[in-house]
Amino acid sequence: MIKKRVPGMTNKELLKARAKNKLYNFILEHGQIRGAMIHGTHMVREMRINHELGILETLLLGHAYLAASLMTANLKEQDRIAFKIECSGPIKGFSVEANAFGEVRGHLKNNPIPIEKPLESFDLAPFFGDGFLVVTHFPEYAKHPYVGHVKLKTGSIAINLAHYFLSSEQTPTAFNLSIKFDPEGHVTGAGGLFLQALPGADDQRVWELEQLVHQLPSIGEAFSGDQSPKDYITLYFHSFSPKLLASRRVEFFCHCRKESVGQIIAKFPVENLEDILKTGPFPIETRCQNCSTVYQFNKEEIESFLKIKLH
Repeated sequence: MIKKRVPGMTNKELLKARAKNKLYNFILEHGQIRGAMIHGTHMVREMRINHELGILETLLLGHAYLAASLMTANLKEQDRIAFKIECSGPIKGFSVEANAFGEVRGHLKNNPIPIEKPLESFDLAPFFGDGFLVVTHFPEYAKHPYVGHVKLKTGSIAINLAHYFLSSEQTPTAFNLSIKFDPEGHVTGAGGLFLQALPGADDQRVWELEQLVHQLPSIGEAFSGDQSPKDYITLYFHSFSPKLLASRRVEFFCHCRKESVGQIIAKFPVENLEDILKTGPFPIETRCQNCSTVYQFNKEEIESFLKIKLH
């Protein structure tokens, strides 16, 4: 993967921004409810730069990245999780995945998203239409992944994911995803919240927590300033006896490499490689859809792939 640098940041500012990108696990009500909060401002900025996204596209894919990060809160070792939406609206859908190390990648099906008039609000509902949400869990030691899907309920990624957990896993769950833009359209804060009631949780307290989640101040706006996830959790969930647990980094990251892409090209049929050599133009370019990194191959490299096929 080749990351493009976020413009206007010194090396010191870059390191400081990356250090803030973390996922915090916590519990409420003495272990009856588990939660996670992500500070993902720089992750969303890097995602935007690499994928060359506008404001609408950044909002949509950024929410997906934040949600995927939150869904890794209970993963272990080499576990991975992925979710995608396929729909009839202008966005057509997206696909994202994340692992237990906090590495997140993914892409939009339509970039840019076609719109008929300027945005009047950050309501994403008109861009979805009918469709499905598919969640896939890849446990390290399982022979096969676990796949679940639900029909889209709204145009909100957060609500659709909550609906999935309630329908497929019978677990009351809440998501809160938030990205703050300044007047120039730059991302100034991005974060998200995940809450899940465990078996035996008190129904009344779960209901009270649901009401609180709907009234919470914007997480993206909070992270635009100096407020940290620890401060946010302690301040707004104090009546639910919050206890902070572990924290770990999150990052926009893809394991693609030029060598692995070259290995795929080298497996092309002989006639395809010959056609590439004949028609060019060189260098040819191929793009990783999950991180938008462009890899170039010159004529000599393609000739070497063909020689291997012929011998």
